[in-house]
Amino acid sequence: MIHKLITLIFGFGLIGNTLAQSDSSLLYLRFPQTPPFSIIRVPDSTRFVKADLDKRKATLIMVFSPDCEHCQLETREILAKRNLFKKVQIIMVSPLEYGHLKKFYDEYGISDFQNIILGRDPAYFLGTFYKIRSFPALFLYDKKGNFVRSFDGTVPVEQIAEFL
Repeated sequence: MIHKLITLIFGFGLIGNTLAQSDSSLLYLRFPQTPPFSIIRVPDSTRFVKADLDKRKATLIMVFSPDCEHCQLETREILAKRNLFKKVQIIMVSPLEYGHLKKFYDEYGISDFQNIILGRDPAYFLGTFYKIRSFPALFLYDKKGNFVRSFDGTVPVEQIAEFL
């Protein structure tokens, strides 16, 4: 019995150690500040970089694909419950071509939301930085640019708002 208990405790220790090691390979955890991104804005193709962020607001970076049903659902939820995100700047980023993003921008009326920047990350810098495995992937930073929390997949927006 004691032998099984020791084996069980040792096994949990190995799992915890493995998880801790894998987390240390994530750049956004090793460098917990807003990453130095540069995206091409939709609809005007201007550059938007980290320095353009409003320093008085928290930042939610959402890496997504306009063709992804989960991303569409998350976007609809954010837009429907926009009051939860009044003091947040939302940066929606995708590596897909401009035409796909422009169509998404128009369909969802993103121009009506002053706190949302939608842009193209042609080099997929943010996808690589965050090691994106599925869409949508959301990363929350406080107004000082410090990492707060990540969210994978479709997440209730109320859960994201709890961390603001």
